[in-house]
Amino acid sequence: MNQSVFFSKILLFGEYGIIKNSKGLTIPYRLYKGNLNTSSKINKEIDSSNKKILEFVKYLKNLNQNLVEFNWQKLDNDLKENLYFNSNIPQGYGLGSSGALIAAVYEKYAMSKIIPSNYTTLKNIQTLKKIFSHMESYFHGNSSGFDPLVSYLDTSILIGPGNHISTTQIPFQKKNGKGAIFLVDSGISRKTTSMISIFMEKMKSSKFSQTIFMDFIKFSENCIDDFINENHDSFFRNIKILSSLVIQNFDKMIPKPIFQLWEEGINTDNYYLKLCGSGGGGYFLGFTGDFKSVKKNLRGYPLELIYKL
Repeated sequence: MNQSVFFSKILLFGEYGIIKNSKGLTIPYRLYKGNLNTSSKINKEIDSSNKKILEFVKYLKNLNQNLVEFNWQKLDNDLKENLYFNSNIPQGYGLGSSGALIAAVYEKYAMSKIIPSNYTTLKNIQTLKKIFSHMESYFHGNSSGFDPLVSYLDTSILIGPGNHISTTQIPFQKKNGKGAIFLVDSGISRKTTSMISIFMEKMKSSKFSQTIFMDFIKFSENCIDDFINENHDSFFRNIKILSSLVIQNFDKMIPKPIFQLWEEGINTDNYYLKLCGSGGGGYFLGFTGDFKSVKKNLRGYPLELIYKL
C-alpha cells in the first residue's frame, strides 16, 4: 500500500514568537519525507511505528467528530495489516516528523477531507490548521498545527500577526549564490514540550517578556520581510541582531558545543546561527554570505545546505 509522500518542514523564522502572535515563515524541506505503508513482514522498526500509530489513533477517536471524522474501519483494518510510517525524517530534530505523519493520516483516512490545490481558499487553510492543531496536540500538547499544514499543502506558509495564515512563494534560490541558509546537526535529539515549558516559565519575568515583545519579535519579523523582499544587506544586519538576542535570552535551548559555534559566528561575522524550532537539540539554522568559507571553518560539523542566497 504505497501512499502519498509528505515532506519535512523548516520553521525559518518565528520560533516562540508565533506563540505570542508574531509573524513566522515555514517552508517544506524535501530532503526528508515519509509515507504510510502496510507490510506482510514485520521487523522492529515497523512494529514500533505501528504501535505508535495505534496509540495516536486511540487519541483521534476521542476528538470532536464534528471537527474531523475518519474512516475507522479502514484505519483499524490497516493497523491489523501492520500499518507503519515509512520515514527518514529525524525525530526530535525540529523537522516536523510528527507533522508529516499527521498529514499522511489525514490524507489517507479523513472523511470529506480538504484536497490541497493551488486554489485552496483561506477558509479551507484555516479549517485545516484547526484540525491539524487538535491532531498535533497528541504529540506536543497545545499546538499550532503549522507543521502538518506545511507538510500537507507542500508549500511555504506565512504566519501573520494573530496567527493569520496564507500560502506564500519564497524567492528563487540563486544558482550561483555564495551565501546560504544551512543546517548544523547538534547530534542531540530533544523534546519540544520541555523547551516550550522553559519558555513559558521565562515569560513570567517582565524583563524577559519585554525583550521578546520589544526586540526578539521585531527583528525576527524584519528578517522575514527582508528575506521575502530580497533585501540582502538589511537581512544580514537583522539576522546578526536576532542571533545575538537568541544567545543572550535562550541559552538553555542551546547545547554547549553549538553555543561555542554560535559565539564564534557572531564574533567573526562568518555566519549567524539561530534556533530551528524550539531548540534544545536537533538541527540549528545557519545563515552566511560565504558558504564555502563556512564549510571550511566548520568542517568538523555535519552541515546541510537548504537554500542558496
